Amino acid sequence: MPKHPMGNARTVVITGGNSGLGHACAQAILGSSAGSWHVVIASRDAARSRAAADALAAGAAAGNSVEAMVLNLGSLDSIRSFAAELTDRLSSGALPQLHALVCNAGVQMGANDARTADGFEATFGINHLGHFALVHALLPVLKAPSRVVVVSSGTHDPGPKGGLAPAWNDPHALARGELGPAAAKDNALLRGQRRYCTSKLANIYFTYALARRLPDGVTANAFDPGIMLDTALGRSMPAPVRFAFRHIAPRFTWLLRRVMKDSIHTAQESGRALAWLATAPELAGTTARYFDGRRDVPSSDESHDAARAEQLWKDSLILTGAATTR
Repeated sequence: MPKHPMGNARTVVITGGNSGLGHACAQAILGSSAGSWHVVIASRDAARSRAAADALAAGAAAGNSVEAMVLNLGSLDSIRSFAAELTDRLSSGALPQLHALVCNAGVQMGANDARTADGFEATFGINHLGHFALVHALLPVLKAPSRVVVVSSGTHDPGPKGGLAPAWNDPHALARGELGPAAAKDNALLRGQRRYCTSKLANIYFTYALARRLPDGVTANAFDPGIMLDTALGRSMPAPVRFAFRHIAPRFTWLLRRVMKDSIHTAQESGRALAWLATAPELAGTTARYFDGRRDVPSSDESHDAARAEQLWKDSLILTGAATTR
């Protein structure tokens, strides 16, 4: 396989990069003239991913390039195929060295009780297990200097206002869709929201456990993009909620920002912050941190439960079959 023509270029893989936050992140990286970047849009819809890559290429700065690869985080077979192809291309020089893996794709299922191809509850299966399997498979090609960025959410922390809290449970139970006691009285919609914030807590446990295992020069950090009103994350929510988020809420962004201050962002704003976290030279030694946009802030007290994080890592190895591969 021929060497990639871009001399000192570096590769950034973005899951779910064909729309929303991931697309905005790719756009920010490709628009930069600081270094040479090759962005891989990794999404399950091949046609939409190619269209997104074409649009991104049209606005890319000189020396930057983009392509689309198929990746379905709801299928362990798809994850293994993607990781094997990417590894082969990186090892042969067909792609520049892997600089960053941005674990961005995610789902919020609303009241739906959906399952992945492998039978996992979809929210936990895609948001956590899919990314866990992907990162684990790519560990051999994550060499210094490189980084993993995991998109989490402020919803992992109910905060002093006592919002909806995660309902942690044994990871095998979460994979079956069984939340902890805090969700005992939830209706279907609340249960869907609680599964989401619980999966975002899992993202942080994963990030911290990963950072403890990575070699020097390879980092792992978590990212909170804030509340974005212009993405498709809530596409599985009930129709009235989708309508409000799509057509009403964006018109009152100014008011929501006054009430919620720094929590409201556009996908473009959060995408630029995510791109910074993935590429900024000054972050080369920063690891095991949680960023709210560009601010390094503490994650919740609950997210620092190291015993839970280690159990999640061990159980995720078993659930994804990674324990038998290495």
